[in-house]
Amino acid sequence: MKTSAPSSSIEDYVKVIYSFTEWQDKPITSSQLAQRLGVANSSVSEMVRKLKDQGLVDHKPYSAVTLTAPGLRLALAMVRRHRLIETYLVEQLGYSWDEVHDEAELLEHAVSDTFIERVAAKLGNPSRDPHGDPIPTADGQVLMPRAHLLAELDEGHTGRITRISDDNPELLRYLAAEDIDLDADVEVMGRRPFGGALVVRISGSRGARDFDLADEIASALWVSSTTPHPGCVLDAV
Repeated sequence: MKTSAPSSSIEDYVKVIYSFTEWQDKPITSSQLAQRLGVANSSVSEMVRKLKDQGLVDHKPYSAVTLTAPGLRLALAMVRRHRLIETYLVEQLGYSWDEVHDEAELLEHAVSDTFIERVAAKLGNPSRDPHGDPIPTADGQVLMPRAHLLAELDEGHTGRITRISDDNPELLRYLAAEDIDLDADVEVMGRRPFGGALVVRISGSRGARDFDLADEIASALWVSSTTPHPGCVLDAV
């Protein structure tokens, strides 16, 4: 008997669960899922029960939601679709990096696996999307760079911007206007007194400049050490 394909709602849920934990260790709660998906808590509770019945998540009342091995495989497949589409929109169609998320959300459910693999081949099988998020391989491997939040780095730390959160399009537009982009060199100069802004020196196409970054910005930038480290490979079981 042929198994029906998962609905777009199921695909969205597992993708959000995975993405929430990709760059930090805390699992997602039902209320956080509701906030990220913009739906009511009651809707999340009903869908989480459905996901559990299908063997895609583990969940107990009042606890976090975690992906099972099949759930992780589906999530990685959807993340691959989303990030390849984002990359294609930027590199081939001239979209800016603040425009691509919503477009990819629509397209990722509509295109075939064949289309996605042809997009990957056209792009040269990229390893990351326009925001620095890793693109899973077709067999479910993810090469995670060793990186830390800029906001958590000590004075004197040097490195390179490895990832920029795409949660806030306005923030992305601000960074683009200020010439703050992936792979830019960064040096943490210190903090302004009394819990003030983080002062960093960033080298872009306009040369090295000093910035006073608010916590919202410093918490959206991930930096890898100047000294290269091998990445960690996550396999879908």
